[in-house]
Amino acid sequence: MNQLERIEQGEASHLSPELRRVTVGHTVRVHVRIIEGEKERTQVFEGVVIREQGSRNRKTFTVRRYASGVWVERVFPLYSPFVTRIEVVRVAQVRRAKLYYLRERTGRAARLGTRGKFVPVAKKVAAVKAESEMPQTPPSEPLEVTPEVM
Repeated sequence: MNQLERIEQGEASHLSPELRRVTVGHTVRVHVRIIEGEKERTQVFEGVVIREQGSRNRKTFTVRRYASGVWVERVFPLYSPFVTRIEVVRVAQVRRAKLYYLRERTGRAARLGTRGKFVPVAKKVAAVKAESEMPQTPPSEPLEVTPEVM
């Protein structure tokens, strides 16, 4: 292992594991920090990941979305300090490493099939907390049914 690989491995080890779970076919919401003059804001870019490239801390991924009547693709460095958060919205079932075939498709043909029912981790945690906080009520007694006399 040369010196550059040791440095890269050290830099990538402290990053959160949720950044590493983005793969091809996921619909993601990428929060990017934008600096315009002296102002700073966060811009959200939501779309389908069609490509992953590189390794370790040089890894990039390409996100494709439909905006204002035009398809837009944007490449994000996975470990960039400007990428503040990545949310996985949906997981699709794909059988290719690169989804370039989506470039020729529009409308419903450009949709990807989902792999089961995907629930983001934040919603799972909220559901578990809500269930644990619900008051425990004893089951109500069953009603007695009497036959009507004619």
